[in-house]
Amino acid sequence: MKNMMNQHVKKSDNLVNGIREHVRLARRILETVKGKLSLGARILQQGGIERIFKQLFQVTKGEKLLKASQCYLSTTAGPIAGLLFISTKRVTLPFAAKHPSNSLLQMVNQSDSITRVSIALRKIKRVEQSENMKRPCQKYMEIVTVDDSEFWFMGFLNYQKAFNCLQVAVSQS
Repeated sequence: MKNMMNQHVKKSDNLVNGIREHVRLARRILETVKGKLSLGARILQQGGIERIFKQLFQVTKGEKLLKASQCYLSTTAGPIAGLLFISTKRVTLPFAAKHPSNSLLQMVNQSDSITRVSIALRKIKRVEQSENMKRPCQKYMEIVTVDDSEFWFMGFLNYQKAFNCLQVAVSQS
């Protein structure tokens, strides 16, 4: 019984740390929280995350969405918030090219110019995890492609679930 309670406490601590890190990376906390609530409501209005995935991307036959995770893409200009989609064929993070602060659902509804980081699973050489040595709750996910391009993602609400899902998807591709 005590072991089971310790597992639940550890899971809740990981989730709390994930939320804290996700919000901490935002430029304006109040705006981010409002955006997250709006995102949740809009996902429901659109018919779920699977439907949004199909609206944004040309889904191929047999492709299934495995997981969508809120996170940030690390860039030289600073982190860009988005949803990382992990499917049976690829990993994709869409964001507005002209206005990186635009939300995913604004892009869906306004047909904004969308830039996509899209990586076929068969082109991924490896997926690695790392953490900030001074702040272990800051976790990063690095995707390295066969042409040695690197993509860094951070600020996941549930880092371990996203990482595990991506590892399984890559190993099965």
